[in-house]
Amino acid sequence: MSTPTGFMEYSRQLPADRDPAERIKDWEEFHKHMSEEELRTQGARCMDCGTPYCHTGIDMAGGTSGCPVNNLIPEWNNLIYRGLWREALERLHKTNNFPEFTGRICPAPCEGSCTVGLIGQPVTIKTIEQAIIDKGFEEGWVVPNPPEKRTGKRVAVVGSGPAGLAAAAQLNKAGHSVTVYERADRIGGLLMYGIPSMKLDKSVVQRRVDLLAAEGIQFITNTEIGKDIPAQQLVDDYDAVVLCGGATKPREFNIEGSDLNGVHYAMTYLNGTIKSFLDSGLADGNYISAEGKDVIVIGGGDTGSDCVATALRHGCASVTQFGTHEKAPLERDPINNPWPQFPNVYTLDYAQEEAKAVFGSDPREFSIMTTKFVGDDEGNLQELHTVQIQRMVDETGRKIYQPIPGTERVFKAQMALIAIGFDGPEQTITEQLGLETDRRSNVKARKGKYNTNVDKVFAAGDMRRGQSLVVWAINEGREAAREVDKYLMGSTVLV
Repeated sequence: MSTPTGFMEYSRQLPADRDPAERIKDWEEFHKHMSEEELRTQGARCMDCGTPYCHTGIDMAGGTSGCPVNNLIPEWNNLIYRGLWREALERLHKTNNFPEFTGRICPAPCEGSCTVGLIGQPVTIKTIEQAIIDKGFEEGWVVPNPPEKRTGKRVAVVGSGPAGLAAAAQLNKAGHSVTVYERADRIGGLLMYGIPSMKLDKSVVQRRVDLLAAEGIQFITNTEIGKDIPAQQLVDDYDAVVLCGGATKPREFNIEGSDLNGVHYAMTYLNGTIKSFLDSGLADGNYISAEGKDVIVIGGGDTGSDCVATALRHGCASVTQFGTHEKAPLERDPINNPWPQFPNVYTLDYAQEEAKAVFGSDPREFSIMTTKFVGDDEGNLQELHTVQIQRMVDETGRKIYQPIPGTERVFKAQMALIAIGFDGPEQTITEQLGLETDRRSNVKARKGKYNTNVDKVFAAGDMRRGQSLVVWAINEGREAAREVDKYLMGSTVLV
């Protein structure tokens, strides 16, 4: 605990953001930074709450409550308050391999379950987390730390997203020789391709990748397991294989007109822009541009919001974001959404804030469903037809969406971006190795063990649990590494 009355003496403060109308002119991160004194004051708001739910990390009512990697939040809040930054960094790295990622892109379920939030505004946990790791790099405290000795065991990790990188980092720490395979041309998975640079600057990702390489991890890019290398070859060549390929199969959206020119899946759109920006600053033109177009984004989640922000930077004529969910209330519902559940309240994400600055209003349409796409004689998208919906419960107890008669509308659009989630991992490796899957096509590997039905093969992250948060992926990569270490050595040195 920092100070017994800090949460009463000081108000919650967040770092200022760059002006929305200005930041859409570039691809730089949009957050500014707080001073050390301001951060110290925010750390002082952490209270002696007895049972700190902020670091519990549990699934609750369809959402996450607390930190999935079980960050020692009260400890490093106290250390920041006392000005002990290096000690705070040590505490942070005990549980989280990549706080520079989570401090930028995690939705902060820790703050939603902060005890101070019961009677006021929660502690500014996420901002403090990012500040700790950023200072660690600035001061030169974060340096390569290769293992003192090697075990002689070889492990292959498939996929270099947050789960794969976390698993590789931990297994390398245990002394195993780790090789990470990535099918893209750069390491990082969705951290590199998928999350736009204004949320996570790619130099931040590359900095960590370079550090892991200096610690002895081998990275192989442009290599798709199951295509360029048979999956069985990895099983034959290595002592263990960890599958962290993600849930990258897009959920199909097969309605009338979905094959028209101008209808694209969100990740195709985002990945192309990010790659072109990294390759040439967009000069090569190898991306789908929204310039001058009326854009509809179908999907109300983070990926949809990233599409909104990207379209604005392309120079779209307009942008609208569709969501099937209802507009959230301004305050937490104490009956249906009680603490410590993640608060479902109305907020403007960075992308919606930018759209409002450009076009004058929140770009979102709530409780809406697209019924068909309409194109011109040349097969180019021209319109989206929609209907308002209400959520109902059918006779079996399933939640369904019921169209409301008389609420049909037509939206002008030359581009539609489908951001409705994913249907699990691609099945190439699964089929080649004969891996068992669950009803959602995820690789079946028991939580806490992570081993599959095939000897030597483990699975973690979205490939095991389905589409989820980056922080859950890091959690799974760390836990899977522990189990692989036990499998290889009979016990584990990892925590």
